[in-house]
Amino acid sequence: MTSDASQLADTTAQLDIVATATGRLLPAVAALGEADLAEPSLLPGWTRGHVLAHLSRNADSLVNLLLWARTGIETPQYASQFLREADIEAGAPRPLREQLEDLTASHERWLALARVMPADRWSTPVRNRAGGEIPATRVVWMRLLEVEIHHVDLNLGYTPADWPADFTTRLLAQSITEVKPAEGTGFTVTATDTGFTDTVGTPATTVTGPAAALAAWLIGRSPGTDLTGDLPNLAAWK
Repeated sequence: MTSDASQLADTTAQLDIVATATGRLLPAVAALGEADLAEPSLLPGWTRGHVLAHLSRNADSLVNLLLWARTGIETPQYASQFLREADIEAGAPRPLREQLEDLTASHERWLALARVMPADRWSTPVRNRAGGEIPATRVVWMRLLEVEIHHVDLNLGYTPADWPADFTTRLLAQSITEVKPAEGTGFTVTATDTGFTDTVGTPATTVTGPAAALAAWLIGRSPGTDLTGDLPNLAAWK
């Protein structure tokens, strides 16, 4: 199998995983009542409506990155930070039917474009909204992160413990490389269920617990009360 063909097969499998994750999310959203949308999410200052509007606009922003990779014409993920935030605010108070239709349609637009991406374009470098250069293949993981993490943020009973094992494994490995202790003190994490272990800086403490609980703590989705050890304060995960 050529490298392009191998990459396409792997990416196709990852796209199937995103589709499956979205297939868990959409029925949960459809089961909401109108009043539920105005209730707080687990993200400070955001209602469930904000989270849903963000998920829809994020899918469209990742369409932009796929178009960039496919055509070679630079297409920023978002036109500006101001417009990104304005779109979320404008979309948050919409009724459930509009939210659900938008979430479904934006997902389908992104997925349809991804599924017809030429194999040799997946390695094309693009830039995320923070300006970091990434291969287009990374866009698929970016979308899976959004769907899985924000499904938790909606506070609908879907928790980090419900994340698929492969997702948790990758998220934990990524988050430990990106997190920074607020005081600059290092620490080690050890997953009691998978055996994963890694260290940030010069360790002064060890934090242990299930992989999903560790990942949720590292990305700011849990206070870590289900973990063991002297938990350092962490800077916001980005």
